[in-house]
Amino acid sequence: MIRLVADRPEFAAMLAGPCPAVLTTYRSDGSALTSPVWVGLGDGAFEIVMTVRDGKVRNLQRDPRCLLVMFEAVPPFRGVEARAQAEIETGERVDQVRRSIASRYLGDEAGERFTTVRADVPSVIVRVASAEARSWDLSAITAD
Repeated sequence: MIRLVADRPEFAAMLAGPCPAVLTTYRSDGSALTSPVWVGLGDGAFEIVMTVRDGKVRNLQRDPRCLLVMFEAVPPFRGVEARAQAEIETGERVDQVRRSIASRYLGDEAGERFTTVRADVPSVIVRVASAEARSWDLSAITAD
């Protein structure tokens, strides 16, 4: 059985907080497009909510390959890099996932406001499996 990085206890604290993340998708000419994103977790995959008109969504619909990097900007400087074939999900879960992610980055009250403002914007959930991921943890060499 493959152990998903998203389920590894040593990364629980990092993945529970509002850590920086970037997603790389590929344009039709093959060049990379790297953008900052907010990320949540769901069923062993990283989840990102994007509007249907986002260029990253168009890129993923054409070529589902992607690279997601999440990292800590403070000690102990852990991180995760997931290379995957993204899945695009539509439907009823979008607002729930958006609320969860926004609350993670903004706090509950501001996350709820953000979700309410974006409720009428057609959006999708981009799921990035964490099975094909590598991780790093510099705590052993950065500890006092």
